[in-house]
Amino acid sequence: MKKAVFIFVIAATLVVSRSNAQSDWSADGFHAGIKVGANYSNVYDSKGDAFNADAKFGFVGGAFFAIPIGKFFGIQPEILFSQKGFEATGVLLGNRYEFTRTTSYIDVPLFLAIKPSRFLTILGGPQYSYLLKEKNNFNTGAVNLNQEREFTNDNLRKNTLSFIGGVDVNLMQLVLGLRAGWDLQNNNGDGISTTPRYKNAWYQATVGFRF
Repeated sequence: MKKAVFIFVIAATLVVSRSNAQSDWSADGFHAGIKVGANYSNVYDSKGDAFNADAKFGFVGGAFFAIPIGKFFGIQPEILFSQKGFEATGVLLGNRYEFTRTTSYIDVPLFLAIKPSRFLTILGGPQYSYLLKEKNNFNTGAVNLNQEREFTNDNLRKNTLSFIGGVDVNLMQLVLGLRAGWDLQNNNGDGISTTPRYKNAWYQATVGFRF
């Protein structure tokens, strides 16, 4: 995932550097906007042990703020409600099961923004995530169990630092966003939680409107 994001950003930069559609971002001033879209998320074990899962879709939506600090540079903080998680299948006591976990976060990325043209913004930076709740669905065909909880277990990490990067395509007031992100910390808190140790990784696509 990291290599794919790096190659995509480099390619986008080379394409834009050949265009003559440059603009002075500082002249455009401050912008705020709203956005909605989807995460395509999965998890991986932070120490490389065997932990297999499949990706799932989740909702993402919130607000963003574009703040120029120079001709081609700025910062872009965002605040988002973001669903991540994973799906898994297996066999338990001779019965095939399906398991889905949906984790709901408040995500607050703080991007360094590079705007080589009025049509493209390249973004990268840290993200703080706060875990609101977790929903689990376990289905064997004969049995369907649902569990939803807010966390009081301090052994499970609720505050997570991540890295996220991507691009925005700016079409007048319409903003099309593509992102990829991964957790820098695992979810297992002090390491004694019975919840499997993992980190989130996700792709994100959004449609936004800036004011």
